[in-house]
Amino acid sequence: MSSVDHSVTPLYAQALLQSAQRLGIALPADLVARLQGNERIPLALQDELWDSYCRLSGDPLAGLRLGLEVQVGHLDSAGMLLVTCDTLGEALAEQVEYAPVIGGGGGFELLHEGDQVALDYRPQLNVRQAERVEAVLSGQLNLTRWATGGQFRASGIWLAHAPLAPLAEYQALIDCPLHFEAGCNRISFSADQLALPQIQANSALRDHLRQLADQTLASLGQHSLAAEVQGLVRSQPRWGKERIAEQLGLSGRHLNRKLAEEGLSFKTLREAVLQQMACQALQQGRLSVAHIAEQLGFSDENAFIRAFRRWQGETPARYKLAATR
Repeated sequence: MSSVDHSVTPLYAQALLQSAQRLGIALPADLVARLQGNERIPLALQDELWDSYCRLSGDPLAGLRLGLEVQVGHLDSAGMLLVTCDTLGEALAEQVEYAPVIGGGGGFELLHEGDQVALDYRPQLNVRQAERVEAVLSGQLNLTRWATGGQFRASGIWLAHAPLAPLAEYQALIDCPLHFEAGCNRISFSADQLALPQIQANSALRDHLRQLADQTLASLGQHSLAAEVQGLVRSQPRWGKERIAEQLGLSGRHLNRKLAEEGLSFKTLREAVLQQMACQALQQGRLSVAHIAEQLGFSDENAFIRAFRRWQGETPARYKLAATR
C-alpha cells in the first residue's frame, strides 16, 4: 500500500476494552460510547483509548501485558491470513504487506542481516508510543510462537525507548534478551526459522483471506483523505498545505476542517511522511544528510536535524550509521 491510513480495526480496540474490563479499569463512558459502531476507529480516537487505558491502569508495563494477551481474532482478517500461511517466512512477508488492515499506526519491514533476520516495526504514533510499541512486539512474539507450535525462538527484542519499569519486571514476562535505547524496534531471529511450518496452515482459507485483505486495503486507500494527502506529500515533499489543498480541489482551511473530522492535522500527516522518507533515505546510505534535508524541503540541514531528533530520538548521522552498519 503506497500510503498510510490513519485508522485501526475495531477488533484491536476491542482487545483494550476487554482487558480493561478484566482488570476492573473504568474507562470514560463517553470514550467507550464513541468507540461503538465504527467500521474503523480513527487513530486519534485510538490515541485517547490508549492514553486512558495506560493512565488508569497505573501499570508502566500495561502495553507489554496487553500484547501478551492479544489473540489472532483481534487482528482482523490480516491476523487469520498470517496464521494460515504455510511457513513463518510466508506469514511475515504477508504481514509487511497487510499490516494497514490492522491499523495505520506504523509499518513493518523484514531485514536480512547475514544469518539473522529482523522484523522491524516503524511506529508513527504521537501518544503512548513506548507502551504501544511494547504491545506490538510482545504480541508479535507471543502469536509467532503460537502459530509455529512453540518452535519459534527469538534472538532478542530491540526497543528504541528506555525501560518503563525495572528490568526484572520485563524478564518475568518476556523470556528472551531485551535491548533498550537501541535506535530501532525489532524482533531478531535466526534465518533458518523462516522455514518453520505453521500449525494452522490452510492454503484454501489463506487465499480467501488474502482476497478479503486486498479488498480492505483498496477500501482504505479509496476513502481516506489522509491517504491522498500523504501520497501528494510523498511525491512533492517541498509543497506546503495550500499547494497540496489546491491539488485536491480544496482551500487550505477546508482541508484542515476535513482532516480534523478524521482526527488529524496536515502537520501531523506531513511529518509522518517526511519521517518515513528520511528514514528510508538514511537506510540506503547513498545521500548525505544535507542532501536529504534539501530533498525533503527543510530550510537548512540544522532544521532537518532538529526535526529528526524529535521524531527518532537521535541524530540523522547516528541513525544512518546504525542502519548501514
